[in-house]
Amino acid sequence: MAHRHALITGYPGFIARRLVRKLLAADDGLTVSALVLAEEKSAAEAEALRVGPTDRIRILVGDVAAMDLGLSGEEYRRLVDEVTEVHHLAAVQRVGVERAVAERVNVGGTQNVLDLARSLTRLERLVYFSSAFVSGRRVGVIREEELEHGAGFRSPYEATKHHAERLVRLAADKLPITIIRPSAVVGDSRTGEIDRFDGVYHFVLMLAASPAAIPIPLPGHGDAPLNLVPVDYVVDAVHAITAQPETIGKTFHIVDPNPMSARGVYAMVAERAHKKVPRYTVSANLTKALLRIPGLDKIAPVSGQVVDYLNHLAFWSSANTLDALEGTGIRCPRFETYVDNLVGFARRGIG
Repeated sequence: MAHRHALITGYPGFIARRLVRKLLAADDGLTVSALVLAEEKSAAEAEALRVGPTDRIRILVGDVAAMDLGLSGEEYRRLVDEVTEVHHLAAVQRVGVERAVAERVNVGGTQNVLDLARSLTRLERLVYFSSAFVSGRRVGVIREEELEHGAGFRSPYEATKHHAERLVRLAADKLPITIIRPSAVVGDSRTGEIDRFDGVYHFVLMLAASPAAIPIPLPGHGDAPLNLVPVDYVVDAVHAITAQPETIGKTFHIVDPNPMSARGVYAMVAERAHKKVPRYTVSANLTKALLRIPGLDKIAPVSGQVVDYLNHLAFWSSANTLDALEGTGIRCPRFETYVDNLVGFARRGIG
């Protein structure tokens, strides 16, 4: 069997570093080139040492948004000759990112990766990590094969990931592409570990687990589903899906097929954190005002941009994912089975 070589962008990001561990553990003959921003080089090298033999991971300092990924001519040509699979995870996804920055990295970076992919002489698969949130403000059932809509977007992140996925789909007629769309990725179901606290889930988690004396209610009724997936499930599911030849050319929602409501998640987190849950509901504006209470300052900066997600009636179908995972034993764990681990890790992080 010919030697296999994977290019990973977005290393050593939370999902990327776990995916690398999974890929290397599953295939003793695989080597990895990890594209790393200059400011992440030390962290990437330290992570690579923890994984195992350094000759299996090559750290490449570059930038997906730069011409030729910011690599030297020799480095780029070596990728062209060696790479058999690409996992494109690099993206700017933080809440409040400026549109120009999101365009440069999420759209421009994806175009650069596609340009490289077209020149790879041994390419077997390109795995593009999109997002379930490319559906923007759409409501109702959203299928995996659907992308275009006129509902609009709530953030530059959603809009630019939608644009980038459109580019990927246009390239899929000539490239062996698989598109992955995770929902809100949370901590490890076994340890609770997460790399940063932002986004809608972390807003709910820290709101309920914060040391503030006054219980803060969720805005609205919180009846909409809050779709959460632990990072270990995401990596396991992606690895199993992309190991199957028939998944090329398809899109997969990596979501919880039976999500709890936002209020259900909030109530369960609060209970495990020994916090009271208000019985009343409030408007989004009042919730934002309450978030100015001392003790909640660590989450207030993102609150105004995530409260809309808590009452958004979007339901992501995952028929392709369920079909691909049938018989593997891999399934999204129920939130109540790992919430204690998430709360424990979050409380240590914000305590």
